Amino acid sequence: MIIETVEHIDLLVGALFFVLYFYQLVYIIIPFIKKDKPHKETKLHRYAVLISARNEENVIATLVDSLHHQDYPQELIDIYVIADNCTDKTADEAQKAGAIVFVRNDMENVGKGYALDYALHKIADEHDKDFYDGFFVFDADNILDTNYISAMNRTFSDGHKIITSYRNSTNYGTNWITAGYALWYIRESKFLNHSRMLLNSGCAISGTGFLVHKDVIQRIGGWKYFLLTEDIEFSIANAMAGEKIAFCSDAILYDEQPQTFKQSWTQRLRWARGFLQVFHKYGPRLIASIFKKNRSTCYDMTMTILPSIFITVLIAVINAAAVIIGICSGEDWTPIVKSLCQWIFGAYVMMFMIGLITTITENKRIHTSTWKKIKYLFTFPIFLFTYAPISIVAIFKNVEWEPTRHHGPSVSADKIEKNKEKQKG
Repeated sequence: MIIETVEHIDLLVGALFFVLYFYQLVYIIIPFIKKDKPHKETKLHRYAVLISARNEENVIATLVDSLHHQDYPQELIDIYVIADNCTDKTADEAQKAGAIVFVRNDMENVGKGYALDYALHKIADEHDKDFYDGFFVFDADNILDTNYISAMNRTFSDGHKIITSYRNSTNYGTNWITAGYALWYIRESKFLNHSRMLLNSGCAISGTGFLVHKDVIQRIGGWKYFLLTEDIEFSIANAMAGEKIAFCSDAILYDEQPQTFKQSWTQRLRWARGFLQVFHKYGPRLIASIFKKNRSTCYDMTMTILPSIFITVLIAVINAAAVIIGICSGEDWTPIVKSLCQWIFGAYVMMFMIGLITTITENKRIHTSTWKKIKYLFTFPIFLFTYAPISIVAIFKNVEWEPTRHHGPSVSADKIEKNKEKQKG
C-alpha cells in the first residue's frame, strides 16, 4: 500500500515538474532556429559605472583598468566605486586606478542594494538628472571584454531600458565548484536570457553586468531593492511593472567564482534565502500578473524564484519517509529505494545533458583545457544537487548578507583576449 502510494506521488510530482519547466527545454532549441534582430542606428550615450566594493583591494583596480581599456569613448564613461564599509585599502586602490570614490560607512543598512542607492543619490546631488543616459552596475571582481560597453550601447540604442549581458568566468578550471558556477552562468546566458530575448520575453538580472536607463532609476527613485537577492527582486518588480529586460549576447563579462565549498555554501544559502524573501514579498502579485500583462515573463520569474530543486527535495523527503515507514511496518521498502535512485539518476542525466549541450555550443567561450571541460561535465550535476541541503537549511536559518572574498582571476584579461584572437585566427 505504501509503495503504491509513493509511486503515485512520484509520478504526480514528476508530471508537475515536467509541465512547469518544459518551457526551459524549449528555450534550448530557440537559439538554433531564431536569429537576433538587426540593430537600429547606434547613438553614443553618456554612462555612469557603479561598482559596490567591500574589502576588494585585491581586484578593484583590475576592473577599473578593464573599463579604461574599453573601445568606447572614455569621455562618456565615469566610474564610481562605492567603498562600502571597507576595512582595507579598496578606496585607495580604486582612486589610484582612476575611479571616483564614495566612502560609505553604515553597518545597519548592509548590502549591495543600499550601496547602490547611496551612490545614485550622491550622483543626483552632483549632476542634473539627465546628465547620464544610463547606469552600469558591476561587481568588483569583474573583467570586461574590450567591446563590452560598445556592445551594450548598441542594444541600448535599440530602445531597451534595462539590459543584462553574457556572464562568463575567469576561474572556470580551478575546481568542480568554480566550474559548476561558471557552467550554470554560461547556460543561463545562452539558453535562458538569449532565448528570452529572441522570443521577445523579459530576461532576468543575474547579480552583475547590467545597464539601467535613467528613466527607470528616476521612476524608482534610486535603488529600492534591499533583499538578500536584490538582482532578482529588481527583475521581478520590473516584470510586474511591464518593463522587459533585454539581453546583449555580444557583451561578455567575466567574474571570479567562490573556490571553496564553505564559501559556496554561504553564498548560495544567501541566494536560497533571498528567493524565499522575494517570493514572500512578491509571490501573490507576481502570480496574479501572469494573467494580466507581461505574462510569459511573469510566469518565467515565478519559476525562477521557485527553483526546481525544491521539487527534487520534495521527492527525496517523501521517499525517505516512506522507507522509514516501510522499515517500521515490516514492508519491503527496496522498491521505494529503487524508485528514488531512478529519480536521482534521471535528474543527473538531465543536468549532465544540459551541461553537455552548453559546453559544446559555447566551447570557444570557456577558457580552460579540454580535459577540464570534460571532467567538470560529470561534476556539474553534483554541484547542482548540493542546492538540496542548502535549500532546506535556508527555510529555517536566518541569513544575513556577507561579502564573498576574492583573490584575483586565475585567467587574466590579456590571456582571454589572446585566446579570442587565436580562435579567430
